Amino acid sequence: MPRQARLELPGIPMHVTQRGVNRCAIFLDDEDRHHYRRLLREACRKHEVAVHAFVLMDNHVHLLLSAGQIGRIAPAMRAVGQAHVQAFNFRHGRSGALWQGRFKSCLVDTDRYLLTVIRYIELNPVRAAMVARPQDYRWSSVHTHLGQACDPLLTLHPLYLSLGTDSMQRAEAYGAWLRSGIGEDELANVRRHMAQERALGEPRFQRMVERALNRPATCRPVGRPRKQGDKGG
Repeated sequence: MPRQARLELPGIPMHVTQRGVNRCAIFLDDEDRHHYRRLLREACRKHEVAVHAFVLMDNHVHLLLSAGQIGRIAPAMRAVGQAHVQAFNFRHGRSGALWQGRFKSCLVDTDRYLLTVIRYIELNPVRAAMVARPQDYRWSSVHTHLGQACDPLLTLHPLYLSLGTDSMQRAEAYGAWLRSGIGEDELANVRRHMAQERALGEPRFQRMVERALNRPATCRPVGRPRKQGDKGG
């Protein structure tokens, strides 16, 4: 059976994640990460894909991407993934698959959900207990969003730009948002929509996606269906 096409709409951001097979490392050192960033920048430029946020963890990546046309993101990710595997295997004397299947993706409502996803992405190293503060982790978009760098890989999303009238105001506003953290309910919501590859956002946004693509955009209930006579909990 052919795989179902992704939920994808022009201009709507897509949260993308890709993991190493069996949770194995996809980066062993900074040279691996440098090379992946370079591949990502080249592929996204070629396919006209904007990168709004990213984090490169040891065994997976998180990206927030958008494109003006449907069908741009998948070939960009495929080019990055294939080139990275070839370089990684050659450099570290290994062979075989590196990625755990194709990348997962989730459409993101461009209201408050987009900033939530950016914060989710950039707090990954803190949740993994790799650093105490997100800005202490080198391989992330957080430095640009906090006004500490100007990463040529990134295209600042209009919602981020609306946080202030200049770069200092935007950095201060985003810094306060980042420090406020992300609650367990928000974490679970982001993870659930990514796992099921649905549309993360308000019901009106999800209805718009469903009408545009004629496909479900909301998450399915988790767990087996309740049988008659089952007690609630």
